[in-house]
Amino acid sequence: MMFHDLDKIPDEDLATEYIMNQGKIVGQLAKKLFPNGINLKEDDFQLNLKQTKAYIKQRRTIFEAGLMTGDIYSRADILLPVNKDQWDIIEVKASTKVKEEYIQDVSFQKHTYESAGLNIRKCFLLHINGQYVKNGGIDPDKLFKQQEITDDVIKAQVGIQDRINRMMKIVNSKEAPKIRIGNGCNNGIECASEDCWSFLPEGHVFELYRGGKASFELLEAEVFSIKDIPEKYKLNGKQEIQKKCAVSGKPHVNKDSLKKFLNRLAYPLHYLDFETFSTAIPIYTGTKPYQQIPFQFSLHIDDGKKVKHHEYLHDSQEDPRETFLKEMKAIIQPEGSIIVFYQSFEISRLKECAEAFPAYKEWVNSVIKRIVDLLVPFQNFDYYNPAQKGSCSIKEVLPAITGKSYKNLAIASGDMASVSYYEAVFNGAGNKEQIRKDLLAYCKRDTEGMVWIVDELRKLVK
Repeated sequence: MMFHDLDKIPDEDLATEYIMNQGKIVGQLAKKLFPNGINLKEDDFQLNLKQTKAYIKQRRTIFEAGLMTGDIYSRADILLPVNKDQWDIIEVKASTKVKEEYIQDVSFQKHTYESAGLNIRKCFLLHINGQYVKNGGIDPDKLFKQQEITDDVIKAQVGIQDRINRMMKIVNSKEAPKIRIGNGCNNGIECASEDCWSFLPEGHVFELYRGGKASFELLEAEVFSIKDIPEKYKLNGKQEIQKKCAVSGKPHVNKDSLKKFLNRLAYPLHYLDFETFSTAIPIYTGTKPYQQIPFQFSLHIDDGKKVKHHEYLHDSQEDPRETFLKEMKAIIQPEGSIIVFYQSFEISRLKECAEAFPAYKEWVNSVIKRIVDLLVPFQNFDYYNPAQKGSCSIKEVLPAITGKSYKNLAIASGDMASVSYYEAVFNGAGNKEQIRKDLLAYCKRDTEGMVWIVDELRKLVK
């Protein structure tokens, strides 16, 4: 697609750019572990090749060492001289663990370097230590873990030249290959384009709740729509509900179960939602890499007569967590249900904050005991609408049950909220005031959306 259908690859969004920038920050910090390393120009291809050859002759540690042989080119993060004439490859990743795609990356680097005449001794992955806790300045020696992956890389090299040949054939072809959806689409790697899925109809089999292997089996049998799944094909209970709804075009409503859920709710009702951000390298004392830091909440309180909205949005580079707790404690009343959507997220954040600020631990524990998860009736399929497309996410549930959505909002997802906050507070975005307004509107939609959902559920069970 990079060579034949470049226009079908979507532009990188702000969230993707953020992830890439985090990787660059991690890469720069990793270089501190090799103080004698030589930085090469990355944006000048020919100069990079020339400098790499020169510093290889000098047996220097090289950052971004690029080598080309025949039609293949590769550039490793760190090329380290060892012994008399050997080299180690060290690949830096912002992840907290080794992933299969990293092994494949390094196997190509090793193949290219060896084809160019280098003697590669070992391969390593230098990745983030997820258990590192910031205490003062960042200590690169403790922040990173260096893990040898040589054996796995050698295994991944088996058949690599055949794979390169097939890839070069595609690159040199005048037309893009015809690609069908297959099990490779279920490998956990996000595809850059959904073009090959475009033939699927509305309500297709890949919207089956936890369809997995079943969705691919149905595709191979040329069953594309959920409503067309044969009677003899075994589905689980939730998938059966999906099929019934797909055929009828009407929602499924289990009134008895919904009544039981609604009867659990005690006034005053508190509809609560958090927004968080995370960084690969921890910013605040006592935090870990990628720890979710709450910076905002929205709270709608329904006392049975009227609904009142409260909100908080942190506005400085200082640690927001203690103020976040303080503001919330001042608003949440001592009684009544606290309704969230996907409680494990809110509960985890509250527990983390309480550990960091023990003075709030007793209050946090009392709040946690009152939490009710609005996800439950949708996860249980006590209500299911085909418009949900097999999802229990509030982004799909809200429009399905109320007709309202997030589409009119400038910030319409948690990822965008996180990145927008970081850009405004830490990178000095010029439209900071507008970002603030957009963040408040987004978080408010989460909690007012829950109010609307509960109102609709009450109407359904009458």
